[in-house]
Amino acid sequence: MQHNDVLLQATSISKSYATAGGAVPVLENISFTWNRGDAVSIMGPSGSGKSTLLYILGALEAPTSGSVTLDGENPFTMTEMAQAAFRNRHAGFLFQDHCLLPQCSVLENVLTPVLVDGPPDASALERAKLLLDQVGLSGRTHHRPGELSGGEKQRAAFARSLIRKPSVLLCDEPTGNLDRKSADAVADLLLGVHGEKETIVVIVTHSPDLAARFPSRFEMRDQSLHSRP
Repeated sequence: MQHNDVLLQATSISKSYATAGGAVPVLENISFTWNRGDAVSIMGPSGSGKSTLLYILGALEAPTSGSVTLDGENPFTMTEMAQAAFRNRHAGFLFQDHCLLPQCSVLENVLTPVLVDGPPDASALERAKLLLDQVGLSGRTHHRPGELSGGEKQRAAFARSLIRKPSVLLCDEPTGNLDRKSADAVADLLLGVHGEKETIVVIVTHSPDLAARFPSRFEMRDQSLHSRP
């Protein structure tokens, strides 16, 4: 696949949740096409459906209607096991909570996505160490998460999100728990991924400053996705 080929396409995505009072719509008829190398920020008030859209794009949650294709495949037509394997190969996730395993070292945490294929080989170890060096944690590889600062934990989680060379990196409020300096450092890392033009970066955020740093900006309102200047 060439770098300018379509990588992520949403077609008429809608999502609603059943309640005692009837179906509650969260997303309605959202369509877009994003290409390899795009960097996208999505803003909107709490409860507007930003995170729900992110989870659908990462095959963590199915839409009520519509379709998503990533690398030319629709994960929602797959079995649960095949969908999990697809998600592990093609999607990287970075959440507000770093979700590091406290009993594992930083290096072991970065390697966790590859463990589904068995013990990590030499190339996986080399990539994990390279990523940790790139995020400034080469001196922390054998530390436990409890020995890291909040910013260091999130940088370790960032390295973990890239270990499989994902097609899309999905970030849900990744700087929400960080001070300004650490938040800027994580933003710099995300935009560095964008600069390599290999991965689509999608970030959901409440921070106007962070959102403004991304070349493609959207706002979620009235269950729909709207382009922002």
